[in-house]
Amino acid sequence: MTDTLAGGSGPIPGAVLIGRVLRTAAPFALMAALWQVASLFFPPYLFPSLVDVFWRCLEILTHWSQLVDVLATVMRILAGLAGAFILGAALALVMARSRAADGFFGPILTFFQGIPALSWVVFAIIWFHGVEFRIFFIMVLTTLPAFTFQVLGALRGMSKDLVEMVMSFRPTRAKIFRVMILPAILPDIITAWKVNLGNASRVVVVAELVGATGGVGYQLLQQQQLFDMAGALAWTLQLVFFVLIVQHILTVIETVAFSYRATSERSL
Repeated sequence: MTDTLAGGSGPIPGAVLIGRVLRTAAPFALMAALWQVASLFFPPYLFPSLVDVFWRCLEILTHWSQLVDVLATVMRILAGLAGAFILGAALALVMARSRAADGFFGPILTFFQGIPALSWVVFAIIWFHGVEFRIFFIMVLTTLPAFTFQVLGALRGMSKDLVEMVMSFRPTRAKIFRVMILPAILPDIITAWKVNLGNASRVVVVAELVGATGGVGYQLLQQQQLFDMAGALAWTLQLVFFVLIVQHILTVIETVAFSYRATSERSL
């Protein structure tokens, strides 16, 4: 058994994968080691042992009364992102087709981008009574501009030659979208979801800290009042796990959807 591919041109795929995993894990392993060492010299409310944090994470995941708060936050993030994406994609289509719409909505979205998430939280608390609608409103308004501009940029970046070639076959609107538009904008859509996912997880925590009676943000507030750093880290890690899982799902979707690119590259 050799460590090279047929022809001796390079390392086997398994060795490459192991090397990538080790390089990715090394910084986190170092951070964990430094934290664990610090826990030996500082009190638990500053640097709790990672063992304590692990057991708190396990407690959250195995007790329904606590897991329901994680699920509530997850649903709020997904609902807000879905709403912002649908609205943003519709706006992008209108702006791409109409210069007047672009001139009208573009400055408004740019203005919205400059408003801090905390300001939207304050506005939502003043304007609305329902907690869920408040959080949905905050999530949509904070992620809408990024979705809109990302989809708009993808639409405008489509090759004019490609558009003319496809239109010469006089396809139906459904076929135009499936064959030409969707493949062209899907990479930017996935990128927008990846970027907004991290932003949304931070925004929802702020919204829950101020105006909710449940969720990860609310639980973080409880841990802060108790000076329970192990609990605060455990609840924070629930969101980190969620973001990593969804990021991985998006990467898998991207890999499957554009597998033809790798095939094309190998055939060159």
